Amino acid sequence: MCIKPHRAFTLIELLVVIAIIAILAAILFPVFSKAKEAAKVSACLSQMKELGLAIEMYDTDHDDYLPPASMRTTNPNDTPTIWTERVITYVKNTQIFVAVGSEGGFATNWATRRVQSIGYSDATGYDPLSTAVEGNAAPGTEGFKNVANAGQLEEPARVGLFAVTPNGPQGDTTSKHRGYVFNPYNGMNSPDNDYKKGLPMVSDRDLVIDAGDKNYPNSPNLSPGELKPIWARYGTDGNGSGRCPVIFGDTHAKVLSANSMNAFGTVIWRFR
Repeated sequence: MCIKPHRAFTLIELLVVIAIIAILAAILFPVFSKAKEAAKVSACLSQMKELGLAIEMYDTDHDDYLPPASMRTTNPNDTPTIWTERVITYVKNTQIFVAVGSEGGFATNWATRRVQSIGYSDATGYDPLSTAVEGNAAPGTEGFKNVANAGQLEEPARVGLFAVTPNGPQGDTTSKHRGYVFNPYNGMNSPDNDYKKGLPMVSDRDLVIDAGDKNYPNSPNLSPGELKPIWARYGTDGNGSGRCPVIFGDTHAKVLSANSMNAFGTVIWRFR
C-alpha cells in the first residue's frame, strides 16, 4: 500500500495566511484596546463615586460645609492642610484616590500633593488672606476667605467637584504637577462673559508636560499655579476624544470627553 506524502505549504500560501492573520490582528487589536480603556474608565468611575459619598458624609457632619481643597492660615509660612487629610476618615481604601492606570499615589499631605491623580476643585479652597471675589475670581485663585458651603452649589447636579488630573510619579518632589486639585479659574472664559460657564484647563493631554494642545499649545511653560488642569486620559487621541469621569455636587458620576468638557456651560466649575 502506497502512502501519499503530505504536501507542504507553498511560499504563496504561507504569505496568504500571514496576510490574513495580519488583517485580523489589525481589526481586533483596536477592539481589544477600546475594551481595555472602557474597563479602566468603569473602574475609575466606580471608585470616584465613593469619593462623592465621602464628601456627602463629610458635609453632613460639618453643617453642610465642604472640605477645603486646601486650608491655609493667617501665617503664610504654615503648611496648608489638603482635602485628603480631612476626607480619609470617611473612606476605607486610599486606592480610590488614585486614577486607574495613572501609576500615581495617595496624597497624604501637602508634600505629596503632586502624585495624586484624582483632583478636587480649587473652588472649595480656604485662605483667610485671599483677596479673591466670589463671582469674579481671577486665574490662579486657590481659596476664598470663607469655607465653601453646599448651599452655594445652586445647581449641584451640574457642579463638577472631582475629575482626573495629571500626576507626577511616586516620590516626585519637583515637577509642576499638582494632581490633588484642578483649578476652575485657569482655563478659558465664556465668550458671552457668563462667569459660571468659565472652564478649568481641560485636555486629553497631560498639559503639565505635553505641548501642542489646540487651546493651550504652550502649557508646559506655565507656572504650577497657572496649570492645575483636568486630564481626560482614557482613550486619548490628542484631539479631545479622551474621556474622564467627573463627580458632581449631588454625588452622581458621569464620563465626559475633553471636547464636551470644553463646551461652555456643559459643567459648572466656577460655582463661586
